[in-house]
Formats: sequence, C-alpha cells, structure tokens
Amino acid sequence: MYSNKFGRLLFGLRGLKVSPVSGAIQRSEVRGFSSGAAVWRQRRAACAEMQQTRSASHTTVDPGEVKRFQLMANKWWDEEGDFAALHAMNDLRVPFVRDNLLNVQRERHPGQPLAGLRILDVGCGGGLLTEPLGRLGATVLGIDPVEDSIRIAQLHSSHDPDLRDRVSYRACTLEELSGDGEAKQEEQTETQFDAIVASEVVEHLADLETFAICCSHVLKPGGSLFITTINKTNLSYALAIVAAEQLLRIVPRGTHDWEKFVSPVELERLLESNGFLVQSVQGMLYNPLSGAWSWTNTTAINYALHAVKQDVGAEDRNGPDGDQCEPTHS
Repeated sequence: MYSNKFGRLLFGLRGLKVSPVSGAIQRSEVRGFSSGAAVWRQRRAACAEMQQTRSASHTTVDPGEVKRFQLMANKWWDEEGDFAALHAMNDLRVPFVRDNLLNVQRERHPGQPLAGLRILDVGCGGGLLTEPLGRLGATVLGIDPVEDSIRIAQLHSSHDPDLRDRVSYRACTLEELSGDGEAKQEEQTETQFDAIVASEVVEHLADLETFAICCSHVLKPGGSLFITTINKTNLSYALAIVAAEQLLRIVPRGTHDWEKFVSPVELERLLESNGFLVQSVQGMLYNPLSGAWSWTNTTAINYALHAVKQDVGAEDRNGPDGDQCEPTHS
C-alpha cells in the first residue's frame, strides 16, 4: 500500500548506482605524506589529559534516547517489527566488519574467520549484530545503557550453546567501560579490544568527542573502529525522518533527530583528531519496498566507515615520515 505513497520518492533515487550485497568493499589507496609523529604524540597526551579531567556531565548518554529505547526493548528480535531494517542491515554490516578485519588478520581460521579477536559492540541493543559476530568466532562484548535491552540480549543468546563462551553483555556506558580500563592499567592488554563496532549508534549520542576519546582508550593500537550512521543532508532528512518515520512508519516517530546526524567529513575530522586514520567510507541504501540494503556510490543518506587507531610506537620506530592511508569515499 506504500508503493503509490512512496513511489515518487523512490523514483528520485533511480539515479543512485548501487552494487550487490556481495560486492567487494573498496579498500583505501596508500600514499605517503609527512605524519608529524611529534605533533601526534602531543595530541595524544592532550586527549589523555582531557579524558582524565572531564566532568561527569560529559557523557555519551542522552537520557531521552535511553527512555525511548527502554520502551522498545522487548521488540529487538521481532524481525518484522520496529527493528526490521536493522535485522536486514546485517547483510551489509557483518561482511563489512568481517572482510576488513580479514584484510589485517594474519591467521586464518576456516569456519570461524574472526577467531582470536576481541570485539566491543557499543550500543548493542538486543544483540542483533553481537550474535553474528560471535558466530564468526570472535569473542564479543556487547554494552548498552538500557538494562532491559541487555536482559533481552542475554536471554536470546542463551538459547544458542555456540555463543555461551563467545558473547557476553554488560549494562554500562562506553565511558564507564573506559574508566574501568583506566583503573586497571596493569591489565591494559586484557581490557583493550581488537575492534569496536558502533552501528546506528552515533546519531543517538550526546557527545561525540567523548565517544571518540573512549573508543581510542579501549582499542588496541592498530585496532579497527567500524561505524554505520546517517549523513546530515536534506536527502537524509527527507528519507530517514519524513519518509521512514512519518510516512512509512518503518521506525517509530521520533527515533531520529536530524540535528544529531553527522557527515562523513565531520566524523572523519573528529576521529583523526583523536588518533584514528579513516580507511574507507561506503554509502548504503535501504529499499523500503524490498526491505533490503545495498551498497551505493553516494553517502548522502546512510554510510559505513572503517577507521584504524594509529600505532604511535610503530610510527616512532619508522620515523616522522611514513606511509599513511588516504580514505576511499564512495
């Protein structure tokens, strides 16, 4: 019944080129430029000092968002309900994480390609992305400030014996987890992760700077950060809010606040100022008629980003001039 209502809007998207779900994800091209290791060390020290001196008011949590998701906590595993689009997004975001990690993973584990890796799923909700990453062999910790969501995630994963030793959950914020790691400096290698995933999360946060700092703190040098989110454009307002919330009711009204959307350029600038190097940015497109996601050549609506935490020690060993990666934008 939505075809007539939404047909004109979809027709306007026909010019967007999309690639199949199984299409290869573009890798970054390498070029050399002066990295300024000394400058980066100063920036890293400033970030560490900022993290230690931030007041309690600096938090990633928006109380309004917590309340909203608290009311939806029992709907996470309804594949045709409010989170249907997130279930479908796994067709893109799981391979996106897997393939990029395999590019830097030396060991191969047939059947469990991510075995040996520790992954943090920030804002995990009911575990929609946590579980498939665990089934790929990774040890995954899902965190979320909504206690009912964590309870649902724990209950659902308990039904799968293969996940019991791989997937765990904790009701906490990213900054609380980061603070725990700070208090256990002697166990720093045990408290850091090989990868962090924050999928459809940053557009709900109260403070992106705190998010970036905490991600850098709990991620190992050379570790990967994966983000999927919504760009801040007129088109994203028309589709993600007007169409998805008000017309098609794909997600409940009020789920998104356009003012919290962030562009790839802004997000890249924020991450790189906190010690990350963006490797690739890839556009994503949701078709509400088929309920499927596909890769697209534009980041005007949804996009996925892969960044790597710079290894300052390695940079120092290689000297101030080294090869860095220029992000690939699509």
